[in-house]
Amino acid sequence: MLTRRSILQATGGAAAWTPARLARAQDYPVRPVRLLVGYSAGGATDIVARLIASRLSARLGQQFIVENRPGAATNIATEQVVRAAPDGYTLLLASAANAINSTLYEKLNFDSIRDLQPVAGIIRMQNVMELHPAVPVRTVPELIAYTIANPDRVIAGSAGNGSPGHVSGELFKMMTGARMLHVPYRGIAPALADLLAGQIHLLFDNMATAIEYIRSGRVRALAVTTAFRSPLLPDLPTVAEFVPGYEASSWYGLSAPKNTSGEIIDLLNREINAALSDPTIAERFASMGGSPLAGAPSEFQRLLVEETDKWGRVVRFTNAKPQ
Repeated sequence: MLTRRSILQATGGAAAWTPARLARAQDYPVRPVRLLVGYSAGGATDIVARLIASRLSARLGQQFIVENRPGAATNIATEQVVRAAPDGYTLLLASAANAINSTLYEKLNFDSIRDLQPVAGIIRMQNVMELHPAVPVRTVPELIAYTIANPDRVIAGSAGNGSPGHVSGELFKMMTGARMLHVPYRGIAPALADLLAGQIHLLFDNMATAIEYIRSGRVRALAVTTAFRSPLLPDLPTVAEFVPGYEASSWYGLSAPKNTSGEIIDLLNREINAALSDPTIAERFASMGGSPLAGAPSEFQRLLVEETDKWGRVVRFTNAKPQ
């Protein structure tokens, strides 16, 4: 015999779609909204979150409060959002780390694709391959040849095992046969300090961090890692111009707990897409080497699935482990 409980269980909790719940979704938000970020304040990720939060606060009449919850390569913040009520009041600034961590960590208490609901892509940010000027190469083909002739002589730093910069370098090695020694740091700042001092030789760094050092000549840029050149450095080639099919970037989007109301998802999606068309925000993102993603929730979901598969193959190839 079908009971009310069994019917609700079979339909995944149909009470979520009752008129009372729908009315609340239409009134959303009626109190402040938390936007969790898995990194410390002050970096590019934090800037992206605060720009979007400011726009949503102004448009929707409630404060969208950025909460920085660093730790475990963004897994702490992600799990908090996964466990939160699916009411639209706890959101996650999702990033490439979510795609990488799905394979990097053997045991997670959640699945980013299964347990989070995509809202919208926000921005894709370019990384740049940069060298200490003492390294005797000036092009990507020269670097490949040099590392093959001098195995592990070039030391490639990163912000840590499984960081976007790390897997960008490992993808490069997979596709070219380059021989470089990886040294993980606890964050990009100490890695960059050692690059400037000549203690390491190469970084795959985000454009926002690297641009001033490149312009001043303190580091030598070889190429950008995205499929398109950077308006900030238009004469700098892409890695793909020498290594067809290569692409690596940092990206950010907004995710919510699974089963969040479709009305809330659609509202947030519309507002984020509107924000990305705002010239002020677009200009700020462009100054960071970023280009807007925008689009429907399904497009952001497709990006998450594709990136999880891509970086999963890289992590398995390198046998990378968390620090």
